[in-house]
Amino acid sequence: MSEELVAFFKALADANRLKIVGLLAEKPYSVEELAALLNLKPSTVSHHLARLSEVGLVQSRPESYYSVYQLDQKALEEKTRVIFSKEELSTAAAEVDVDAYDKKVIKDCTRRDGSLKTIPAQRKKLDAILRYVVKSFEVGKRYSEKRVNEILSKYHEDTATLRRELVGAGLMQREGGGGEYWRV
Repeated sequence: MSEELVAFFKALADANRLKIVGLLAEKPYSVEELAALLNLKPSTVSHHLARLSEVGLVQSRPESYYSVYQLDQKALEEKTRVIFSKEELSTAAAEVDVDAYDKKVIKDCTRRDGSLKTIPAQRKKLDAILRYVVKSFEVGKRYSEKRVNEILSKYHEDTATLRRELVGAGLMQREGGGGEYWRV
């Protein structure tokens, strides 16, 4: 998962830091001013500002005896554009096993020999089982209905239901009544 994405959300995952960002969106403030506005100790506000600075949301500039903090609007816009891009959000799920649900359903619904205990009635589970069963067919190869039934009988005796569901789910297509079948 993108460390930058996690750091950004952690920085904003505090009510006081969100309030600070909101105040700084209006105008620049010193630590002391923010502390008074939020009824917090200056050291606490400094800690929050440091976290927001680490992720590039706020900048400070010296002004007399104080440091004045302001929201870096351009950085905020750029970060949100990058962080919320489809590519960046997709990297957050890169380590997730997207087949975990299918594996669980297959484990729950099959015997040791790979045959089905039952054909699930629930659509999501049935779809997982169909994705499992369709792997027995080669892409682009045509099969007679008799051969399809032979292959499907290894999974369950109700080959007609499996055949119909494979076609209905768009995993296989058929030509004519009782004609040829092929994996899509």
